[in-house]
Amino acid sequence: MQSRRDFIKRASMLVAGGVVVPNLLSSCGGSATKSSKYLGLQLYSLREMVNDEGIQKVLETVAKMGYTSLETAGYSDGKFYGMAPAKLKKMANSLGMKLTSSHLGRNISGDRDADMAWWNKAVEAHNAAGMKYMVMPSSPLSGEGATLDNIKRYGDYFNEIGLITAGASIQFGYHNHAFEFENKVDGVPVYDLMLENTSPNHVMFQLDVYWIKKGGYDPVDYMKKYPKRIKVLHIKDETAIGAQNTVDYKAVFDQAYANGVKDWYVEVENYDTTPEEDVKKSADFLLAADFVK
Repeated sequence: MQSRRDFIKRASMLVAGGVVVPNLLSSCGGSATKSSKYLGLQLYSLREMVNDEGIQKVLETVAKMGYTSLETAGYSDGKFYGMAPAKLKKMANSLGMKLTSSHLGRNISGDRDADMAWWNKAVEAHNAAGMKYMVMPSSPLSGEGATLDNIKRYGDYFNEIGLITAGASIQFGYHNHAFEFENKVDGVPVYDLMLENTSPNHVMFQLDVYWIKKGGYDPVDYMKKYPKRIKVLHIKDETAIGAQNTVDYKAVFDQAYANGVKDWYVEVENYDTTPEEDVKKSADFLLAADFVK
């Protein structure tokens, strides 16, 4: 499977090379579907389409499916998918959607000034794009890296990043995979220790409801345990949402609304059919679900 890093690099090159059609309105093929429901999408779900056809075509496609809120996975050096933040924001807004969140990351390099300079530049770009959240999609806190010292070191790092993002009214957060639950220190999951060693004022958590299940825990239990820390969700299944019902989505959404969670994003990483078809199936399932507002 293509890594996020490779995806971002390739997407930026395609945009720079002119794959994106410059005239948005002439290529839309009609107005976007208007949904009465919030429906978020992590654009990594259509990573190959971004690479092959460009981000503009992807935005036009998902707007017609009913998606209203977008989480990007294509930030690099002040741009998104090779585009200026304001340009991508305008493109999404013209299709009835908003850029609200982004996956990006820089692990501790050992050069604090360089690390913070990288994050400061990223904050400027995300602020220009109108983002509400900046989310680290993973960390080195797995395997041999799952030590209390490393968790505390990254906790301090995340706190510092969160302080920077707060200056632009953006919340910094962390997105889990299964390893944060599978790996434990003295019997305590790494995820819990990350929560304990980060500031509730500067670091929120984006709970991936599929990966926590794969890690052996129930997403609703964690949402009840940490209602003020888990602010955003990734809605995911083995393939399209609702295809396997690995997760009890009704219970997840009921608890999310009880906690005041406002933003969530579909992410489809593996496919039964084509990426586009499975992303549409996910939208159709959630738009038809009584438990989704």
